[in-house]
Amino acid sequence: MTENLSQFIKSKIENDEFITLIKPFVKDIDCYLVGGYLRDLLCGQSSCDRDLIVKTDIAESLARKIADKTDSHFVVLDEQNRIYRVVMSDKTNYFDISAMLEDDFEKDIKRRDLTINALAFDLNKSELVDLYNGLSDFQNGILQTPDIKNFSDDPLRMLRAYRFCAKYNFAVSNEIENFIKHNKSLIGKIAKERINTELMKLFEGRYSDIALKKADNTGLLSEILPVVDEIRKIPPNTHHHLNLLEHSIETVRQIQRNYENSEEKVQKLLQNTELGTYPRIAFLKLAGFMHDIGKPETWTIEEETGRHRFIMHDEVGSKKAVPILQNLKFSKKQINYIQKMIKFHIYPSSLVWSEEVGSKARLKFYRKTYPYFADLITLAQSDRLSAMGHKVTVDMIVKNLSDLSVLLEECLNFDEAEADPKPLLDGKEIMKITKLPQSKELGDFVKSLYSAQLEGNVKTKEDAVKFIENMLKEK
Repeated sequence: MTENLSQFIKSKIENDEFITLIKPFVKDIDCYLVGGYLRDLLCGQSSCDRDLIVKTDIAESLARKIADKTDSHFVVLDEQNRIYRVVMSDKTNYFDISAMLEDDFEKDIKRRDLTINALAFDLNKSELVDLYNGLSDFQNGILQTPDIKNFSDDPLRMLRAYRFCAKYNFAVSNEIENFIKHNKSLIGKIAKERINTELMKLFEGRYSDIALKKADNTGLLSEILPVVDEIRKIPPNTHHHLNLLEHSIETVRQIQRNYENSEEKVQKLLQNTELGTYPRIAFLKLAGFMHDIGKPETWTIEEETGRHRFIMHDEVGSKKAVPILQNLKFSKKQINYIQKMIKFHIYPSSLVWSEEVGSKARLKFYRKTYPYFADLITLAQSDRLSAMGHKVTVDMIVKNLSDLSVLLEECLNFDEAEADPKPLLDGKEIMKITKLPQSKELGDFVKSLYSAQLEGNVKTKEDAVKFIENMLKEK
């Protein structure tokens, strides 16, 4: 079977137009294609990033030559370690050309984190080089390392292993997991920016929930997010069949399921990368994992009924998230998004449970949560699916999910302009009616009118004039 995979990789590489383009320039030199490009081929994925390793003395000259002869752009990535980039003329595909470790191919390959990342392809001999049985490990779905010492050299690889677990649903070898259990504190030496990158790639993966459980079993998750040990203490109760940590991880799983089963319009919204490098679905899953972090501080148990209460845990949690996310170097925009998800995660369900809910209340929800209404409803649906108990019947769950689906459909049908409508009267028009100069009092009229407009109580310009006149009489 590994022979078939080897032939598959060879065929793909020999038909790659960009590799074909640079082949004349690497003739008769030791040049190997390595890294994620080969792994992605095994997964049936295409990649625009191709890594080459060559002898130290030719790394820069080869990169410059390829750039010059192919009308591409040469970039120095790391002069000290001899790493250069050639951005091809389409400005999408590129080669990273670097010097082999100590000019020794086998040493360079041995330093790789995982065997599935230690594959190489000799561009001159046109053959795959698999020194550490990476193909076999890929087939067997297990993450192993060429040398466990590599994890000491760069402890970020502990988290990186779980990132690949989240992507491929691979098992992690006993050797790697035992290392993590005994060396998890080493992650504290790693720059928070690097941890942020691997953490977000973990949440981007389809199997984030499985990776989180594995990372928790070794203690690594608590090292990165100490709040995990706090939420672990909240036990199952009449409304939750899982302890709070398990519920939080289950919420992540349900977000992924809901995303995959949602209509194309919702998937498109959650694939938006406005928050940074990663799609919103990755940030939503992180928010889902953190949505109940306010519960430990708000936990009470009623003496008479034994009911567990967490009053205002949404507010407390949204504030508590800020220093945690700042420490992990999330941007202000990303923190604001996750805060909003935590703060309003109860809002969609409480809205649809209300007996008096109508189009006006739904429009208010849309405006208050835009452009993240689909994210919040997905989170609410996932939260609902992650919590069962004696006080939660199947009928309650089905009704809640059905009502949330109706809310989502209505929000999707709202006109985008309705999210932030133009004021029915501007400041000058209000000044003319009230005879007020520019002042705080005038500002109160402007704000009150616009709030009434957003609430749906004022719908026309005539309504707006009457509203201002009545407000003026009351004053």
